[in-house]
Amino acid sequence: MAYNFLLRDSCNERTNFVASYPSLPILENATPFWFPVLSDETGGIKRLKRTESVGAFTDSSYSDSSNGSIVRTNSTSSLNNFPRLHFRDHIWTYTQRYLAAEALEDAAIVIGSEDRETEGEEVERKGDGTKLVQQLISCAEAVACRDKSHASVLLSELRSNALVFGSSFQRVASCFVQGLADRLVLVQPRGTVGYVAPKMNIMDIASIKKEEALCLVYEICPHIQFGHFVANSSILEAFEGESLVHVMDLGMTLGLPHGHQWRGLIQSLAKRSGPPPRLRITAVGLCVDQFQVIGDELETYAQSLGLYLEFSVVESNLEHLKPKDIKVLPGEVLVVNSILQLHCVVKESRGALNSFLQIIHELSPKVLVLVEQDSSHNGPFFLGRFMEALHYYSAIFDSLDAMLPKYDTKRAKMEQFYFAEEIKNIVSCEGPARVERHERVDQWRRRMSRAGFQPASLKMLTQAKKWLNNVNACEGYTIVEEKGCLVLGWKSKPIVAASCWKC
Repeated sequence: MAYNFLLRDSCNERTNFVASYPSLPILENATPFWFPVLSDETGGIKRLKRTESVGAFTDSSYSDSSNGSIVRTNSTSSLNNFPRLHFRDHIWTYTQRYLAAEALEDAAIVIGSEDRETEGEEVERKGDGTKLVQQLISCAEAVACRDKSHASVLLSELRSNALVFGSSFQRVASCFVQGLADRLVLVQPRGTVGYVAPKMNIMDIASIKKEEALCLVYEICPHIQFGHFVANSSILEAFEGESLVHVMDLGMTLGLPHGHQWRGLIQSLAKRSGPPPRLRITAVGLCVDQFQVIGDELETYAQSLGLYLEFSVVESNLEHLKPKDIKVLPGEVLVVNSILQLHCVVKESRGALNSFLQIIHELSPKVLVLVEQDSSHNGPFFLGRFMEALHYYSAIFDSLDAMLPKYDTKRAKMEQFYFAEEIKNIVSCEGPARVERHERVDQWRRRMSRAGFQPASLKMLTQAKKWLNNVNACEGYTIVEEKGCLVLGWKSKPIVAASCWKC
């Protein structure tokens, strides 16, 4: 069962929107009650739509529900803190029942592990998580309403509660606090129109810390490796029986060092029976020197396996790419590879993406492999994007919490220098500066179909699940097939979706 938020994104325009979050906690057979109200800086009251059995969003782990949606296993035990609750007698009765049930669960956990938190500490932690969520939402609303004084007070409180080395939700909250603080600096006061866009520093993309964090995400999290597995499987199928093959790689997987994806492809092509094909790889992006270093390494590696490889770089961002930039030889089979890249071309208007997809369509690739974050972070309303991102990255931070210790340095680097950068871009930036415009796989289907591409079903679910077991991914990761696409999730919460397209 899903429930809806009814919020106003702008205090000036008073625009209503509804954002549905099926992954939030559902309390079965609960008495209906009112979710707490939010107030804006003008003194007006924003009431949220009344729903059944709404739980608070805390830092507990995900679990699967019977219908496949995601619920929280632990909800708040501090319902009495909610303001303006109606039907007090019913609420009191419900609270006592729920606390009793939680007490039984906590008792079982304590018996099984002596070093776990005590029941009282667990209840206190959940209450703190509930308060942190409420503060985050209130602060996001104040920032959206350009109420700098109120937002500054809330940010001060959040900084003391959202700890970088705290619980999984505290850690993700610290990233959103950074984004809200950056956005607050850039917004203009109430009564003015517009938004001061930050200056983009392209050199930040190649920073040492970000590169190190990217490598750690590749090694520890299955997100990127999943995309590489699906892409290489589809590309190998497209190259079957061909002697002259060409890969057009958009962004070279964010510039991931050593070209891991293509090492696997080169190895697979070299092992095939018969003469190995002649392989060309064209990297498209602005990091020319970085790409060329990767290309030199790949050429040496291919030569050691007896495979001819020609590597080249096209210095251009995707928006300004021209058909003449990509040279396709007669009789050559072309495939296009996009790993976590195409969402950067999505803008407020569809012109940039449509133009790029038209260019790709004119090249007539045999296959276009598209791997993207499967979440809606490109909505027109700031508060809607904020809530979507909060749920999405909470799942990712929850998975990191299951994989690594609390004070692990690698975990902190991934959180603060990779995922935090995405979060801050989604939360704090607007216009051309906002490049993390992730969209759900259904939206990508519509965009690709409008551009003239036809879906090519990925019929490799069994192989993908076997791959997931072989890479020793943390228990909790899932792979499902959805309308011909493969979706990697954390306890059924979609994280990354892979799809395949043909002209």
